[in-house]
Amino acid sequence: MTTPTHTDRASLQAEDAVDALASFRGRFSIPEGLIYLDGNSLGPLPRGAAERAAEVINNEWGQGLIRSWNTSGWFELPSRLGDKLSKLIGGNDGETVVTDTTSLNLFKALASAVRIQQQDAPSRRVILTERDNFPTDIYIAEGISDFLNSVNATANDHYEVRLIDENLSLEQALDDSVAVLALSHVNYRTGAMWDMGAVTAAAHQSGALVIWDLAHAAGAVPVDLNGANADYAVGCTYKYLNGGPGSPAFIWVNARHQGRFWQPLTGWWSHAAPFAMADSYTAANDVRRFLCGTQPITSMAMIECGLDVSLEADMGLVRAKSLALSDVFIALVRERCGEFGLELVTPENHAERGSHVSFRHPEGYAIIQALIDRGVIGDYREPEVLRFGLTPLYLSFTDIWDAVEILRDILETRAWDVPAYRTRQAVT
Repeated sequence: MTTPTHTDRASLQAEDAVDALASFRGRFSIPEGLIYLDGNSLGPLPRGAAERAAEVINNEWGQGLIRSWNTSGWFELPSRLGDKLSKLIGGNDGETVVTDTTSLNLFKALASAVRIQQQDAPSRRVILTERDNFPTDIYIAEGISDFLNSVNATANDHYEVRLIDENLSLEQALDDSVAVLALSHVNYRTGAMWDMGAVTAAAHQSGALVIWDLAHAAGAVPVDLNGANADYAVGCTYKYLNGGPGSPAFIWVNARHQGRFWQPLTGWWSHAAPFAMADSYTAANDVRRFLCGTQPITSMAMIECGLDVSLEADMGLVRAKSLALSDVFIALVRERCGEFGLELVTPENHAERGSHVSFRHPEGYAIIQALIDRGVIGDYREPEVLRFGLTPLYLSFTDIWDAVEILRDILETRAWDVPAYRTRQAVT
């Protein structure tokens, strides 16, 4: 799919008529009259997910009770879903499990990578990430570093977190002190995307291991972890994978590291024989060693509905339509809203952006609230950023036209300029 050359509504309607992905819209339950531009934060409900949850609650739990750990395959669910998800991120069977949260899985991956470097290159004590990374990724890195420093006896063993920013480039920061590089493949705020293959190769050349956060990439852009020779990856399932609010996350570990994979959350589900009830820990010799404790089965079961939809879609078509939608969105905002001070903060180069587009405006929060009231749902991120997810499986080109028309009207009439839209809610 190429970007439409004409951006009037009739031309965009014609593009929708030949869209190879148009049938996927019916696979989601989206309220009538809404234009949903926030799938980068929470994907919509896949059809069948509510029924799957009811099946787990009413039959597997209600009738099967504890027998369902065996009879309904609950115990194998994290690794079975992991194998499905692995196909979307360039992994192999046995390299991914669905479990826990992105933050917890990042903790596990960092702990494992640091442990390997302690054994192979003990002088490397820097965890490198970027200042503009999603905050929890920085917080978890700081937590690992603080913990290591609290238990180390000498200053020579001091760990630190180093941040890439406008004053320190990745190339400058990758020196022989770096143990681990942890980056988000697609930036949560701007939509900027790293070149996974090139960055991983540069990090390995310098002697560092690499962890990729795929929260804004999995299901949205082509990802090939093994092709890039990555070491670890983590991510969530409730954005582009449409797993449901707070649905369990995932962790991927390259097979070459699995024999050495270690993390301090050595819960019983990662034990080689959990029901032997042994009084000491022995790690499982397969993908289960990435787990910790008992899994949330109802929310985990719903993930499969979204995964199955994503696996049916051709990722090449998804990526092509994503870029075309975002090209049209950027062009229309410039053409129809150019006088109102919206500043594009998302890279225009296709190779450098994911599947959401962000603009900065001093009244960004109020504008987003006004849009939501008019049935166009995006979201807001500090500082002053309006964020819009362009999700190809359920958005059309005419949706983009209509959303920009509503945005133009709100800006033109200053409909955002009321106290109710300036009052911050707990979740922005």
